[in-house]
Amino acid sequence: MEQVKTRRVRDQDRMDRGLVTNPKDLERMQQELVSLARRIAELEDTELEVMERLETAQADQARMHQRLTEIDAQAGVLSTDRDAKAKEIQDQAAAATEERSRIAQGLPADLLALYERLRTQKGGVAAAALVRRRCTGCSLELTAADLGAIRRASPDEVLRCEECNRILVRTAESGI
Repeated sequence: MEQVKTRRVRDQDRMDRGLVTNPKDLERMQQELVSLARRIAELEDTELEVMERLETAQADQARMHQRLTEIDAQAGVLSTDRDAKAKEIQDQAAAATEERSRIAQGLPADLLALYERLRTQKGGVAAAALVRRRCTGCSLELTAADLGAIRRASPDEVLRCEECNRILVRTAESGI
């Protein structure tokens, strides 16, 4: 646009100073000045449109930057919370492992060996509660014959589920 304006000023100056004396050249130059004025108007309109788009883009960028700042802040809080929860879980796991070791010391070696073998075979769950005549390990209901055998067994006898082979833990909710 600056080039077009410079050209218009130069041509206008030549006409104003009377440097163009030929009437045809003067007429051609006047038509060119009209054409240059029209071109400048078009370029100014284009420049305004570009400036409007730039303003819109800058406003969008500012909103996105603000949102990014908010998300970063939220991520920081969530990261801190996650780390705190992870520490809490690690502490609980350490306490449970310590308690398990303490309890395991008081168990007979053969029962502990059976438990560890089943835990390895069964994906970490070697014992299952008997709840409402159902083994919580395999979720199957025990037969009447199995329940009768469990009722007759002594309280310290190790009982196992016939279906999943896990150690059955009898509770008040066993239904026997």
